Amino acid sequence: MRIEDVVRRKGQQVVTIGSDSTVGELIALLTRHRIGAVVVSDGEGRVDGIVSERDLIPLVEGQDSAGRLVRDVMVRDVVTCTPADDLEALARTMTERRVRHIPVVEDGAMVAIVSIGDVVKHRLDELQAERDQLASYVHG
Repeated sequence: MRIEDVVRRKGQQVVTIGSDSTVGELIALLTRHRIGAVVVSDGEGRVDGIVSERDLIPLVEGQDSAGRLVRDVMVRDVVTCTPADDLEALARTMTERRVRHIPVVEDGAMVAIVSIGDVVKHRLDELQAERDQLASYVHG
C-alpha cells in the first residue's frame, strides 16, 4: 500500500496558516475545521512548519497565548512523505517520531496531509475487505 492510496480515498484538502498569524487565529482554524493540526505555509504549496494541538498545550499554562505568533510555536523540522511512500513505513515513522500528522509533498509542493487516523482507517478497511473475501470463499 502507498500513501497515494490513502490520499485518493481521503482527498487532498490541507488547511494551512501563515507563520505571522496569531495563536488565537490558529485555535479558531483548528476549531472551525475540527482538525488536530495545521500546516504552516508562507508560500503556495510550501511546508514551513506544522502546529498540532499538542504544541499548544504548554501555552495554556498560566499565560495569555492568543496573541502570540504561529512562528513561535510551530515545529520547523517537519516530517514529510511522498505519495509513493509505503504506508507501513509511514505508520512506523509516525510511531517512532511520535507525530500524528504528516504532510504529503510531491515535486517540492504539498499535495495533502495524512493523519494517524487516516492510516488506521485505511488498514481497517483493508482487513474488512480481506475478511469479506475469506467469508465469501468459505460460504461460496
